[in-house]
Amino acid sequence: MDLGLRGRRALVMGASSGLGRAAAEALLAEGTQVAISARGEQRLTETARQLGAVGIVSDVSVPGAAAALVGEAERRIGPLDILVVNTGGPPAGQFADLSEAAWRTAFEALWMSSVGALLAALPGMRARRWGRVIVVTSIAAREPVTKLMLSNSLRAGLHGLINSLSKEVAGDGVTVNALLPGYTMTERLGDLKLDLAKLEQQIPAHRLGSASDFGAVAAFLASEQANYITGQALACDGGLLQSI
Repeated sequence: MDLGLRGRRALVMGASSGLGRAAAEALLAEGTQVAISARGEQRLTETARQLGAVGIVSDVSVPGAAAALVGEAERRIGPLDILVVNTGGPPAGQFADLSEAAWRTAFEALWMSSVGALLAALPGMRARRWGRVIVVTSIAAREPVTKLMLSNSLRAGLHGLINSLSKEVAGDGVTVNALLPGYTMTERLGDLKLDLAKLEQQIPAHRLGSASDFGAVAAFLASEQANYITGQALACDGGLLQSI
């Protein structure tokens, strides 16, 4: 299927590895011009070279950095049609383990970076009357996961933002959706130190997700065919979520 993305321009945040890289790969395969960002220059440069993308070093946890990133991406590749907001997961921990400073750091990195990128990218999309915004959250935003207090809390709030914002921009040809990865084989999953064999048995598909599974869904949400899907929180989780 031709997703109608040839010649479109995309920024994929947090794309030097893992889910962000998979989304960038899937968009590039559809003929999209892609800029990718991450904090670490060495890995980002190598990933950009391998993919044929434009790499932009950015630490979006710094106030104002996300907006500056969007501006730099548009300077490098042109006006953005697609924005994939992917900030990575905050540290694990229970409520009693987390300081007020930890909450503030996570809020800047996860919430305000998303808001900053949206504020910068949406006016142009609305003016051109075409845009796709995909915010990568987590299944933890819908069904909290033990010891992921920061992610459970802040990502759930992002779903409220995404649904509300989608109503404001739908008439301008812009869609805004959340994409919820389940347990996917990435470095982040390894950092959580889970029993992967046991976890696979809890997933109805009886396997962990692959990065390419996730990338394919991201590319579809960015497509022409997905023009009537907005304000949604779509899980790519092998059937793990129990809620309707």
